[in-house]
Amino acid sequence: MDLSRRDALAALAATGAAGVAGAAFLDDGDGADVSADAAPDASIPDDGRATLVAVAETVYPAAAEGVDEFVETYVAGLPDDRRDEVLAVAADLDATARDWFDAPVADLDRSTRDDLLRDLGADVADPDADGYLSERIRFHLVNELLYAFYASPTGGRLVGIENPIAYPGGTESYRRASMETEDG
Repeated sequence: MDLSRRDALAALAATGAAGVAGAAFLDDGDGADVSADAAPDASIPDDGRATLVAVAETVYPAAAEGVDEFVETYVAGLPDDRRDEVLAVAADLDATARDWFDAPVADLDRSTRDDLLRDLGADVADPDADGYLSERIRFHLVNELLYAFYASPTGGRLVGIENPIAYPGGTESYRRASMETEDG
């Protein structure tokens, strides 16, 4: 399934960054909708973006496509202080990869990236924004990227969540999902 900028904006709306995400769905004054593909204006450094995309490609299901645009749009739409924290931890993870493997995280294959995260203990660490590196990776990278994925309509559907938090659907989507399961 192809994740889109629209999915990232929906995930941002679920985080409470509705001011940024909601701007993509507002009327432009002439009765026309502003493009949902409009991305937030914040710039993400190339090395930070590459690290975040590499982590997302590691923790997201292999069937997810369009991860780079999705991650870039989501992270760019985060509040400045939150985005800075995410990028700082991404830089720490990248420095660790360079130290251990003589290569940036983005240059490692998926299996090696998974091993790196597991060897750091990010898979079992308690998320702590100010803790040890493994705890910060879990909080700022793994959990943040997984939240964005699960809170997006496409990501939610990919993992079987018909109606993610803050995405409309209500009882009608519940009934429709039940019928689809029974029919086949």
